[in-house]
Amino acid sequence: MAGQSRKWTILVATIWIQAFTGTNFDFSAYSSSLKSVLGISQVQLNYLAVASDLGKALAWSSGFALLHLPVPTVLLIAAIMGLAGYGAQWLVIRSFISLPYFVVFLLCLLAGNSICWFNTVSFVLCIRNFPVNRPIALALTISYNGVSAAIYHLAARSITLSSSGSVYLLLNAIAPLFASIAALPPILRQPEPRPLDQEAANRDAVVFLFLNILAIVIGIYLLSMDSLKFTSLDIYRALFAGAIIFMILPLCIPGIIYARDWAKRTIHSSFRLEGPGFNLIDNDDLDLTKELLVHEKEKGDHGDGFELEEQDGNYLFSRIRGYFGQLWSYILGVDKLAYLGDEHNVSRLVRRVDFWLYFMGYFCGGTVGLVYSNNMGQILQSVGGTSGASSIVSLYSSFSFFGRLLSAWPDYSRGWMSFARTGSLAMALVPTPIAFFILIASGSTARMVYISTALIALSSGFIFAATVSVTAELFGPNAFGVNHNILITNIPIGSLVYGSIAALIYDLNGRENDGAIVCMGAACYRTTFVWPSGMHCALMAKGLVNPLVHQAAHINLGRAELGRSRLLAKRWLDLTGHGQEDCVQEASHTACWVGVRYEYVWVQNV
Repeated sequence: MAGQSRKWTILVATIWIQAFTGTNFDFSAYSSSLKSVLGISQVQLNYLAVASDLGKALAWSSGFALLHLPVPTVLLIAAIMGLAGYGAQWLVIRSFISLPYFVVFLLCLLAGNSICWFNTVSFVLCIRNFPVNRPIALALTISYNGVSAAIYHLAARSITLSSSGSVYLLLNAIAPLFASIAALPPILRQPEPRPLDQEAANRDAVVFLFLNILAIVIGIYLLSMDSLKFTSLDIYRALFAGAIIFMILPLCIPGIIYARDWAKRTIHSSFRLEGPGFNLIDNDDLDLTKELLVHEKEKGDHGDGFELEEQDGNYLFSRIRGYFGQLWSYILGVDKLAYLGDEHNVSRLVRRVDFWLYFMGYFCGGTVGLVYSNNMGQILQSVGGTSGASSIVSLYSSFSFFGRLLSAWPDYSRGWMSFARTGSLAMALVPTPIAFFILIASGSTARMVYISTALIALSSGFIFAATVSVTAELFGPNAFGVNHNILITNIPIGSLVYGSIAALIYDLNGRENDGAIVCMGAACYRTTFVWPSGMHCALMAKGLVNPLVHQAAHINLGRAELGRSRLLAKRWLDLTGHGQEDCVQEASHTACWVGVRYEYVWVQNV
């Protein structure tokens, strides 16, 4: 009981870590001030944003640290890195110290790397404590990372009513440190991992449902508060206090765990929620799965996994049908990904066509949204936006939060609709080109910038959160840390490519004003919006086929489970000599498979 309670307090701790460490989302709030103080061009400012993203290319350092250091130590190191990186920039922007451009570049890199350390700690805590509900736990905690800028916006307004970029840098430096200190007590009392039965998994699913409902309420609260303008510091302080109270509310979850009998009697009788459909192949069954898949290949299939029979003795027709089957199988890539959860080391990963398609999908999807977030303050300024960068940053943060929450939808919908997780990624790409087309067609008015920002944030937020689970699902959970860090190397690459193009177009269309180049009008970014829109359309066309690829992998996994259940049933019969004959014949019902599996293991142990 106490272990279950501590498990949920650790989840709340990861929520706090994610909610107060998304410091890369408010770059637009202080970028103009930093540009003015340093006296740099838009291209040089873009390099500072690239430096922050370049810290993600060093994300492997956090995984290496976790191999040799305890989690609390890694968490504190991340907080110190953020304090040093953002704190020194705050001193520069307040003119307390003067640093050369290259040193500021290194400070941005250090601050960006600290975010990766925080994320790695959160991912590891979720994976260790929620092995069955891992995708839902990851989606929930990652979603709070998208709300950081909205919380910082309320905090900044509670300090000063003016749009001061230095306040955001100060918050970036100290807020993650305070959140880390608050998260230490539950992390230090981490429970020992225990196996989770189906009843406990269903109960956890109900708790996660409550947590997601609470998260939606928090997002609506922050979004509505951003749309209101007040002239009193006291009002903003009260609103910020309300946001902090909302962040503390998830601590009530341990009380729900203690009242599990009540939850089972009143809630489970009305709502039968099954655990997520992310349960991959168990480690003890992995060899058996591979054996069954190899056996299927040896049966003489023609590439699509089904035996082709000659119809009416027409040999030519069968051969033509076989050739088309092989061609379709090659297009779908069934031969590239045998089944979900297949472990990939680095050398095998980089040889996969699936991985590089996935890599390009992230490069053209989530990375574009990240670069847009780095430049949206300048975009709003170029079209005459008068409300300041802080409001659009808060808007982006709130909708990114909702997008991250939506990434758990495939796991909750498995009971009534089966859809490959990569298909949900393809659908998540749709809002981004729509947003860019709106900006192009409307001439980039301030109102259209806000609408487009909301769409891009919703899309990129979904992609950021979903890829964490997709990486583990496609290429194996055991090597997730290494594989996902390889994937996110496209963030600094994309930031450099996209950001440099946007900055060059901005400077070419701008005029010098008080020593800095300022661009006004739709021409500043119109060309920048055109070619990402075309890339997204091409990427979505590819995304229509990709779900079929991994749906075929689901079929292979289902066949492996069917064959495995039949084999276990036969072994059970050999050991006991009675019962479960129906399972041997059918072995397609989940209850049959689970029952045979556990009874066989029990008999084998006896």
